[in-house]
Amino acid sequence: MKAFAFFEKINMNTKTLFFIFTALLIIQFSACTSADSPNEDQDTGATLTVNIPEFNPDNAYNYIQKQVAFGPRVPNTPAHDSCAQWMADQFRSFGARVIVQEDQVKAYTGEMLNMKNIIASYNPDRNRRVLLCAHWDSRHIADSRLATERTKEPILGADDGGSGVGVLLEVARCLKESPLKYMGVDIVLFDVEDYGQPSDGGGYPEQLDTWCLGSQYWSKNFHVAGYKADYGILLDMVGSKGARFTKEGSSMEYAPNIVNKVWKEAINSGYSGYFYNDQTQKIIDDHVYVNRLAKIPTIDIINRPSSTESGFGAYWHTHNDNMEVIDKNTLKAVGQTVINVIYKESIGEL
Repeated sequence: MKAFAFFEKINMNTKTLFFIFTALLIIQFSACTSADSPNEDQDTGATLTVNIPEFNPDNAYNYIQKQVAFGPRVPNTPAHDSCAQWMADQFRSFGARVIVQEDQVKAYTGEMLNMKNIIASYNPDRNRRVLLCAHWDSRHIADSRLATERTKEPILGADDGGSGVGVLLEVARCLKESPLKYMGVDIVLFDVEDYGQPSDGGGYPEQLDTWCLGSQYWSKNFHVAGYKADYGILLDMVGSKGARFTKEGSSMEYAPNIVNKVWKEAINSGYSGYFYNDQTQKIIDDHVYVNRLAKIPTIDIINRPSSTESGFGAYWHTHNDNMEVIDKNTLKAVGQTVINVIYKESIGEL
């Protein structure tokens, strides 16, 4: 009986140790899981919350107007240089770490263009990052089939170039006023997007890689070594009245989950009159090169009207692309959607 009791005691102690060891493993695993959760503060374990700022469309409109006041932002011109300096200074005033990436790129004409990509970073030490981008240059000619005058002269590009920048400058102001704590954001303004070779197809270029030279350059030469972002959102022609943002084909090819995430947030925020679930054909824009070369899944929010010859606004690549086409309601729809996405993303709500 003593021998049996002895072995029974050993057996019970073994079971007890097993259960204690298992419990410790579960506690340790739970602690690790909690620390890695984007919905909890890694220091306190408290549920993360964030105050989402209000996007001000009046500010965005004024930022577009300021760009237009410089004149066409065509590389190798004084207006281009002056606007670049102003944008960099604006980002600095909004608390960003600013890098101006400068080099020369070769245009389809053979001309060497002085390129300036402008990068504004928030929380540069954070590993979790979202990329926001737009192009800031304007078209050097008015080559739309709808252009009837001054076809060899550069256009102002209030919407095509100016609107995306205006929205992102207001986003930058919001990031200063309501800083993100748990995630980094990089705003990249690509240069020399709109200096591509004209085509015979109503605006869809035949020589595709002659476009988007600034984003091609950045995607091969990051502003910081080993740059990574979870995903990117490109804004192009996001300011005109009655804009219709569809699920563009290249975006759906490379990053359908990001498209659906952004569109869901837009619709839930009350902007279904701007964001449509229709999928439209692929286009060549800066996001294509960010996807192909930088390997960052990136989508394009771009106006795709249902009944124009070019597939873009009737003012596209004409001298009618001026402040008269800009609508504050559209700026609000896009800007608030982007704000909602990045602030909710920062605490793991999306």
